[in-house]
Amino acid sequence: MRRPTLPRPSLVMLPNGFTLGSLFFGIFAIVAASRGEHVRAGWYIVTAAFCDMFDGRIARATNTGSPFGEQLDSLVDAISFGVAPALMMYFAELNHTGWDWIFVWLYVACAVMRLARFNVEQAGKSKLFFQGLPSPAAGGTLATYYWFSQTSLYQETVIGDLPWQSILRFLMVTLAFLMISNVPYPAWPRFSLRNWYGAFGVLVFIAVIFGIIFLPKEFFFPLGVAYVLTGIFVAIVRGLFDMPSPFQSSDDEDEDELGAAVAPAAAAVSGASRRPDDHHRRRRRHRSRGERGGPDQGAPEGPTP
Repeated sequence: MRRPTLPRPSLVMLPNGFTLGSLFFGIFAIVAASRGEHVRAGWYIVTAAFCDMFDGRIARATNTGSPFGEQLDSLVDAISFGVAPALMMYFAELNHTGWDWIFVWLYVACAVMRLARFNVEQAGKSKLFFQGLPSPAAGGTLATYYWFSQTSLYQETVIGDLPWQSILRFLMVTLAFLMISNVPYPAWPRFSLRNWYGAFGVLVFIAVIFGIIFLPKEFFFPLGVAYVLTGIFVAIVRGLFDMPSPFQSSDDEDEDELGAAVAPAAAAVSGASRRPDDHHRRRRRHRSRGERGGPDQGAPEGPTP
């Protein structure tokens, strides 16, 4: 038999390197936010999100995915998209002398629970929808608010007159509970020109690159809010039209159908593989039991010949 070809160690470390890069920028964002450099902290969290987006794609492309990589990715996400954006929001906008740190704890706690549930239910599976709001989307929405607050669109319109201190507390609570909810959120489509979904993913990626280059501060926070509202809208539509849950994996359905088809054949093969003398031995055993038992046990009513 031909020996299986194993990936090179350099390829195995490549996706983990992107994951650790996401951790680096998450820690750097916390340090920058503690120094009052909130614009730079936002850039670091956005960069961490791009590292997180590419590590899984590289692992699938190089066939180097592993349970270790899945656990490492979730632990890093808990810091880069849980602790880092919550602390950035605390340093930049929340009240330092009161109990506003409770919102930081609530957000981080829900992010950690969301990642733990993801590891149990969805990690390593091909998916079109996430169960609950993904932590990178929640963290990116929080991290880019400060950018948006520095733009003329915010400062010179009625948007800046809104009670943002209360809105931000409500936003943190909403993002926290959406992460541990069952609200379906569409996954980032794979890049492809063979179908409309993959082509849509390419267009979204181009739009994001365009936003980064030309309108980074005005683009990302509204995009994050729009993505959050998209999941809520999809959940409402599915509830109104009684649509099935999108979290049933097609792989699981295929396995169930395969099991139903294979089970009768397996039973037939198992029966055919028994030795003929086993069949005669069972017949003699049943006959001897009938001779010892009464009529209700299948024994003949007349005298035994």
